[in-house]
Amino acid sequence: MKKFLVVLLVAFIIIQFFPIDKSNPPIDKGMDFLSIKNTPEPIAKIITTSCYDCHSNESKYPWYSNIAPASWLLQNHIKEGRKHLNFSTFAMYEPKRQIKKMEECVEMIEKNEMPLESYFIGHQDAKITEVQRQDLIKYFKRSIEDTEIKMR
Repeated sequence: MKKFLVVLLVAFIIIQFFPIDKSNPPIDKGMDFLSIKNTPEPIAKIITTSCYDCHSNESKYPWYSNIAPASWLLQNHIKEGRKHLNFSTFAMYEPKRQIKKMEECVEMIEKNEMPLESYFIGHQDAKITEVQRQDLIKYFKRSIEDTEIKMR
Protein backbone atom coordinates (compact mmCIF):
# COMPACT_ATOMS: atom_id res chain seq x y z
CA MET A 1 0.00 0.00 0.00
CA LYS A 2 2.86 2.36 0.84
CA LYS A 3 4.53 1.72 -2.55
CA PHE A 4 1.25 2.44 -4.29
CA LEU A 5 0.88 5.78 -2.50
CA VAL A 6 4.48 6.74 -3.35
CA VAL A 7 3.92 5.86 -7.02
CA LEU A 8 0.67 7.84 -6.98
CA LEU A 9 2.42 10.86 -5.44
CA VAL A 10 5.29 10.69 -7.95
CA ALA A 11 2.80 10.42 -10.84
CA PHE A 12 0.88 13.42 -9.47
CA ILE A 13 4.12 15.45 -9.30
CA ILE A 14 5.17 14.43 -12.82
CA ILE A 15 1.85 15.41 -14.41
CA GLN A 16 2.27 18.92 -13.04
CA PHE A 17 4.99 19.40 -15.68
CA PHE A 18 2.33 19.23 -18.42
CA PRO A 19 0.37 22.45 -18.00
CA ILE A 20 -2.57 23.44 -20.16
CA ASP A 21 -2.54 26.31 -22.63
CA LYS A 22 -4.49 29.11 -20.95
CA SER A 23 -4.35 31.52 -23.84
CA ASN A 24 -7.64 32.64 -25.34
CA PRO A 25 -8.17 33.13 -29.07
CA PRO A 26 -8.25 36.77 -30.18
CA ILE A 27 -11.45 38.67 -29.53
CA ASP A 28 -13.25 40.80 -32.11
CA LYS A 29 -16.08 42.63 -30.30
CA GLY A 30 -17.79 43.09 -33.68
CA MET A 31 -18.30 39.32 -33.82
CA ASP A 32 -19.50 38.95 -30.24
CA PHE A 33 -23.10 37.98 -29.46
CA LEU A 34 -23.61 40.73 -26.88
CA SER A 35 -22.49 43.38 -29.37
CA ILE A 36 -24.32 42.23 -32.47
CA LYS A 37 -27.57 41.62 -30.57
CA ASN A 38 -27.34 44.92 -28.64
CA THR A 39 -27.91 43.00 -25.43
CA PRO A 40 -29.23 45.09 -22.53
CA GLU A 41 -26.71 45.47 -19.69
CA PRO A 42 -28.57 43.38 -17.05
CA ILE A 43 -28.92 40.45 -19.49
CA ALA A 44 -25.34 40.87 -20.74
CA LYS A 45 -24.09 40.67 -17.14
CA ILE A 46 -25.93 37.38 -16.55
CA ILE A 47 -24.65 35.87 -19.81
CA THR A 48 -21.10 37.06 -19.18
CA THR A 49 -21.03 35.77 -15.60
CA SER A 50 -22.82 32.47 -16.18
CA CYS A 51 -21.85 31.48 -19.73
CA TYR A 52 -18.73 33.18 -21.06
CA ASP A 53 -16.09 31.14 -19.21
CA CYS A 54 -16.98 28.07 -21.28
CA HIS A 55 -18.82 29.53 -24.26
CA SER A 56 -16.57 32.38 -25.42
CA ASN A 57 -12.98 33.29 -26.11
CA GLU A 58 -12.93 35.18 -22.80
CA SER A 59 -12.37 32.24 -20.45
CA LYS A 60 -10.98 33.08 -17.03
CA TYR A 61 -8.85 30.38 -15.51
CA PRO A 62 -9.28 29.86 -11.74
CA TRP A 63 -6.51 28.79 -9.38
CA TYR A 64 -7.24 25.08 -9.84
CA SER A 65 -6.41 25.41 -13.54
CA ASN A 66 -2.79 25.18 -12.37
CA ILE A 67 -3.22 21.67 -10.96
CA ALA A 68 -3.36 18.60 -13.18
CA PRO A 69 -5.51 16.60 -13.75
CA ALA A 70 -8.18 19.20 -12.83
CA SER A 71 -6.63 21.56 -15.37
CA TRP A 72 -7.01 18.97 -18.13
CA LEU A 73 -10.69 18.48 -17.31
CA LEU A 74 -11.23 22.24 -17.30
CA GLN A 75 -9.47 22.67 -20.63
CA ASN A 76 -11.57 19.92 -22.20
CA HIS A 77 -14.75 21.44 -20.78
CA ILE A 78 -13.92 24.84 -22.31
CA LYS A 79 -13.00 23.26 -25.65
CA GLU A 80 -16.32 21.39 -25.77
CA GLY A 81 -18.28 24.45 -24.64
CA ARG A 82 -16.79 26.60 -27.40
CA LYS A 83 -17.42 23.86 -29.93
CA HIS A 84 -21.15 23.78 -29.12
CA LEU A 85 -21.59 27.55 -28.81
CA ASN A 86 -19.06 30.36 -28.96
CA PHE A 87 -20.55 33.75 -28.15
CA SER A 88 -17.29 35.42 -29.25
CA THR A 89 -17.74 34.28 -32.85
CA PHE A 90 -21.54 34.37 -32.98
CA ALA A 91 -21.61 36.77 -35.95
CA MET A 92 -19.85 34.13 -38.05
CA TYR A 93 -22.87 31.84 -37.77
CA GLU A 94 -25.40 32.04 -40.59
CA PRO A 95 -28.73 33.54 -39.42
CA LYS A 96 -30.44 30.11 -39.40
CA ARG A 97 -27.64 28.71 -37.27
CA GLN A 98 -27.85 31.72 -34.93
CA ILE A 99 -31.54 30.97 -34.46
CA LYS A 100 -30.77 27.31 -33.79
CA LYS A 101 -28.12 28.23 -31.20
CA MET A 102 -30.47 30.64 -29.43
CA GLU A 103 -33.22 27.99 -29.44
CA GLU A 104 -30.74 25.61 -27.82
CA CYS A 105 -29.98 28.30 -25.21
CA VAL A 106 -33.69 28.58 -24.42
CA GLU A 107 -34.01 24.80 -24.16
CA MET A 108 -30.97 24.44 -21.89
CA ILE A 109 -32.13 27.25 -19.61
CA GLU A 110 -35.70 25.94 -19.47
CA LYS A 111 -34.47 22.47 -18.56
CA ASN A 112 -32.11 23.98 -15.98
CA GLU A 113 -29.17 22.25 -17.72
CA MET A 114 -27.13 25.43 -18.07
CA PRO A 115 -25.14 26.66 -16.36
CA LEU A 116 -23.88 23.28 -15.26
CA GLU A 117 -24.32 22.47 -11.60
CA SER A 118 -20.62 21.53 -11.36
CA TYR A 119 -19.66 25.04 -12.52
CA PHE A 120 -21.11 26.52 -9.33
CA ILE A 121 -18.47 24.83 -7.17
CA GLY A 122 -15.95 27.53 -8.00
CA HIS A 123 -18.33 30.13 -9.38
CA GLN A 124 -21.13 30.91 -6.94
CA ASP A 125 -21.77 34.19 -8.76
CA ALA A 126 -22.83 32.21 -11.85
CA LYS A 127 -25.99 30.91 -10.18
CA ILE A 128 -29.06 32.49 -11.69
CA THR A 129 -32.37 33.08 -9.99
CA GLU A 130 -35.68 31.97 -11.42
CA VAL A 131 -36.42 35.59 -12.38
CA GLN A 132 -33.08 35.85 -14.21
CA ARG A 133 -33.76 32.50 -15.87
CA GLN A 134 -37.12 33.78 -17.18
CA ASP A 135 -35.51 37.06 -18.28
CA LEU A 136 -32.90 35.14 -20.27
CA ILE A 137 -35.53 32.96 -21.90
CA LYS A 138 -37.58 36.02 -22.91
CA TYR A 139 -34.47 37.74 -24.21
CA PHE A 140 -33.35 34.80 -26.34
CA LYS A 141 -36.88 34.32 -27.72
CA ARG A 142 -37.06 38.01 -28.62
CA SER A 143 -33.64 37.77 -30.29
CA ILE A 144 -34.83 34.77 -32.28
CA GLU A 145 -37.84 36.74 -33.49
CA ASP A 146 -35.63 39.72 -34.42
CA THR A 147 -33.29 37.47 -36.39
CA GLU A 148 -36.23 35.85 -38.20
CA ILE A 149 -37.60 39.29 -39.13
CA LYS A 150 -34.20 40.34 -40.53
CA MET A 151 -34.07 37.17 -42.62
CA ARG A 152 -37.32 38.04 -44.44
